[in-house]
Amino acid sequence: MSAWVEDVLGSGYEQRTIELGADPDGEGDIVATLVRATEPVKATHAFVWVHGFTDYFFQTELADFLVERGFAFYALDLHKCGRSRRPGQTPHYVSDLGLYDAEIGRALDLVREESGDLPILLGGHSTGGLVLALWAGRLNSVPGRARKEGIEGLLLDSPWFDLQGAAWLRSVGTQVIRLVAQVQPYRALNLPKSSAYGSSLHVSAHGEWDYNLDWKPIGGFPITYGWINAIRRGHAAFHRGIDVGVPSLVLRSDATYFSRTHRPRTDVSDAVLDVKQIARWAGCLGDAVTSLAIPGALHDVYLSAPAVRAQAYAATDRWLHDFILER
Repeated sequence: MSAWVEDVLGSGYEQRTIELGADPDGEGDIVATLVRATEPVKATHAFVWVHGFTDYFFQTELADFLVERGFAFYALDLHKCGRSRRPGQTPHYVSDLGLYDAEIGRALDLVREESGDLPILLGGHSTGGLVLALWAGRLNSVPGRARKEGIEGLLLDSPWFDLQGAAWLRSVGTQVIRLVAQVQPYRALNLPKSSAYGSSLHVSAHGEWDYNLDWKPIGGFPITYGWINAIRRGHAAFHRGIDVGVPSLVLRSDATYFSRTHRPRTDVSDAVLDVKQIARWAGCLGDAVTSLAIPGALHDVYLSAPAVRAQAYAATDRWLHDFILER
């Protein structure tokens, strides 16, 4: 494991590379990258954020919000994602979501070492929300273990709890995905290209956020059969019901609007996932689940328009005080 060095975000952030050895999926050696906010804080808790697909950590406003409330802030770029992708590796490719367990565990060990075993709140966006939910469910397969390990809660921003689109995609389509994944896992699905969501975010188009377009391209990375098969297997495990053993906050938009190109409705809707599915499956987390729709929110709720994300932060603040900070 490397030493802490200045992060690409510049002053106030550092990163540390976590060496993971040979890729189980055969694309050379892999690493994960842990990022930390360096602003001094009298921390009462630690927070670890995990990004979604075609994503990496750049949401410094979220970090500032949590630091102000006494959290030592960390974010993890998973292997083959963002800071962690190496030449020749397929962006975000993993054949089983359980393969992230090693880097999540290593990152948490480092956070505990640095924070003096402070209680930990985990946060995840989209695919990262599914990854963390399944990880926590496996951890808490022995009831009570999540709390014994210092996990205090899950903060999930539009978690990917089911496949969006027509119903046949979740049945016949999933079987086709599984068959192709067995023989051509790195083959990309022939899907319509869409720049709608990326255009709603990036400052070069219709958004207010500036980030690395090599790590988060406006049109997204190609989706491979092996990766989407891993997602569908994760969905199936989640739908059978898990118990993460700690309180969860699930935030989502109040509307979905799919389009290949940017439209005015794109800026006030989830352009990636079906928010009804997020609401439907949130209860599978077990324990105490708070599921909230934020009117006018984007897929990444914390990147919505200023007035909208102010509502999201207010809701998050209330939940933190009700379930985490006042315990």
